[in-house]
Amino acid sequence: MEAKAIARHIRVTPMKARRVVNLVRGKQANEALAILKFAQQGASEPVYKVLASAVANARVAADRDGVAFNEDELFVTEAFVDEGPTMKRFQPRAQGRAYRINKRTSHITVVVATPEKGGEK
Repeated sequence: MEAKAIARHIRVTPMKARRVVNLVRGKQANEALAILKFAQQGASEPVYKVLASAVANARVAADRDGVAFNEDELFVTEAFVDEGPTMKRFQPRAQGRAYRINKRTSHITVVVATPEKGGEK
C-alpha cells in the first residue's frame, strides 16, 4: 500500500527544506515523525505536517480498500522538495539603488508505503 501527501507554496527555501527531508528519507514513519518533532530546523514543522498527512492518507486508503492497517509497517519511500515560485521584493539601498530580495517557496512531497512481501525487504 502506498500513500502520498504534497504541500505546495510553503514559505521556506528549498535548500533548507531538503536538509530536513534528507533526515527522514527511508526511515520508518513513526521514527521519522519523532525525528521531525525534535529537529531544530524551521523547515521541520511543514515537513512533519506533510508526513503526518501521508500517514493519515494511508489510513484512509486502507479503510477504503478494507485492508488491515498497521502504522508501524509504514516507511518513507520517497521524500523530495521541488522549488516553487519565487516572490521578488525590493529593498532600498544607498544612493538610490534597489536591492532585490528573493523570497523562495517550496513544494514538499512525501510518499509512505508498506514494504512488499515478495520483492523488497
